[in-house]
Amino acid sequence: MSGESPTVALRRLVNGYQVTQAIHVAATLGIADLLRDGPRTSAELAAQTETHAPSLHRVLRALAALGVLREEDDGRFALTEVGDCLRSDAAEPVGGWAAFVGRPYHFQGWAGLLNAVRTGDNAFQSVHGTDAWTYRARHPEDGAIFDRAMTDMTQRANRHLLEAYDFGRFGRVVDVGGGHGALLAALLAAYPQMRGVVCDQPHVVAGAPAVLEAAGLADRCEVVGGSFFDAVPAGADAYVLKAILHDWEDEDAVRILRSCRDAIAADGALLVVERELGAPNENPDAKLSDLNMMVGPGGRERTREEFAALFAETGFELQRVVPTAIGLTVFEAHAS
Repeated sequence: MSGESPTVALRRLVNGYQVTQAIHVAATLGIADLLRDGPRTSAELAAQTETHAPSLHRVLRALAALGVLREEDDGRFALTEVGDCLRSDAAEPVGGWAAFVGRPYHFQGWAGLLNAVRTGDNAFQSVHGTDAWTYRARHPEDGAIFDRAMTDMTQRANRHLLEAYDFGRFGRVVDVGGGHGALLAALLAAYPQMRGVVCDQPHVVAGAPAVLEAAGLADRCEVVGGSFFDAVPAGADAYVLKAILHDWEDEDAVRILRSCRDAIAADGALLVVERELGAPNENPDAKLSDLNMMVGPGGRERTREEFAALFAETGFELQRVVPTAIGLTVFEAHAS
């Protein structure tokens, strides 16, 4: 912050985990939903969440000091515009992500960062003895929290993607690794002539029919379970990979892209939606996301040139780069 001494600024950064955990508590307890209709006292919120009232009060007042909540003169707590984003029905929700990143297993993975830097080993694997995908498959509660986080992130991005990029020229779209179908639902709602396919691991994509049915779009969308390393549904006009390639190192990213190359129509488009790593000394969100990939799934964020190289290796050519207002970029490639 402007005017801070270097030691104050650094200490604030060092203590960032405290903010993460405080917000995680509020998100997990659903505090924002309970404040949707107006301010409540910490005692009322504690009764509704079955928590220890004095301890909850201390968390809430800290969040009020941070601007996530507001403490009224009468001691009740209310949402701010920032805290409103923790609501489950927020237009651009963040609550799912906050509930995920504070989970003990995720935090423990980050505790392995130093070992990863020293050895090059994946931090999550070193701490837990298995990769993040297998861990969540074995722990359904954590898998469900992760899936909600991914759905929230997609809902946050949808409006910005639709504003920045015209998907309307595509008749049939495959959302590769599309989770519960939140992105495809937004595309189908925006373009009534479009039909779609959402594909992901069977236990993940099992959550998609409910999302599509709730949006009244199930009759225009097919749900396919499987591995994008093996194959993806063939013959579509566009293949969308949103926040997929960054989960994987280059060797695995190439396997995914080759599956898409085998399936894509001759005049089809590959649309990779990811963060662009950015120039030195810039874009901290992308560079911290890159660390998150290194710690968790074992992937990386990439530069425009690195994406172009992956495309070239798998029979694609990068043709357009379209940035959005939310920090994501659409990399459009076509068969070369």
